Amino acid sequence: MSNSLLVKAFLDQDSETFSYVVADRASQKGVVIDPVLDFDYASGRTSTKSAQAMLDYIHEQQLDIEWVLETHAHADHLTAAPFFREKLGALVGIGTEITQVQKIFKEVFNLEKEFLPNGDVFDRLFDDGDELTVGNMTIRVMHTPGHTPADLAYIINEEAVFVGDTLFMPDVGTARCDFPGGNARTLYQSIQKLLTLPDHMAMYICHDYPPAGREHQYKTTVATQREHNIHVGHGASEDAFVEKREARDATLGMPRLILPSIQVNIRAGHMPPAEENGKTYFKLPINQL
Repeated sequence: MSNSLLVKAFLDQDSETFSYVVADRASQKGVVIDPVLDFDYASGRTSTKSAQAMLDYIHEQQLDIEWVLETHAHADHLTAAPFFREKLGALVGIGTEITQVQKIFKEVFNLEKEFLPNGDVFDRLFDDGDELTVGNMTIRVMHTPGHTPADLAYIINEEAVFVGDTLFMPDVGTARCDFPGGNARTLYQSIQKLLTLPDHMAMYICHDYPPAGREHQYKTTVATQREHNIHVGHGASEDAFVEKREARDATLGMPRLILPSIQVNIRAGHMPPAEENGKTYFKLPINQL
């Protein structure tokens, strides 16, 4: 990768999530990708400690952050997008198909009638092939559904791709597909699109669940994924992938924070509306997931 891009990864140990600050060195303009709001499930308390660490770095580097880019509505952490909107005036973008996810989970949580599944809580909804210019960076959007209907990858300057949950490190494999709206065949097809990118392109992942003895990693290449990914490498067929992915998904429990996370993330990071006592609550649907 050229020296034109500044990429800084931040690991949230609790959810094993990597968030990124990506900037154009020449203009100092940049974006934040998939930021995390700390949440203690036992107490119901939130904290901006992780987001503040990113903000401190942004200030140290004197960066001008224009966007928060969400790869999808995460199920394992709450987004800190509103923090960067408040502190930096950053706009918040996500895929157009977030409206499908909003519709699904409006029914799951029986959300208030005022919540409309139209995506309007986000500043922009991106379609496949859309381009965004930030400083000297050109960010191309690739729709990569399968994990959820709304997943996106962001390809920056045709030299780095941020793939969200679609692909993990090669020795871990791929994202699960058993959430509402997920589909293993669709994920396989999305991954094939990613694997047609140039061999040398740097690939940045959103989560790493390292095997014993390996430290967390966040960067690989398209060529390495194509050759060595344990689920799709060596030209694995669609049928073989689907069989392996669905068998694996059948053994997985729901993420610890899926219920609070989804309620926040489909609202672009905003909490549910306060009730008549002025307090905010999450719902806990029984026997639905």
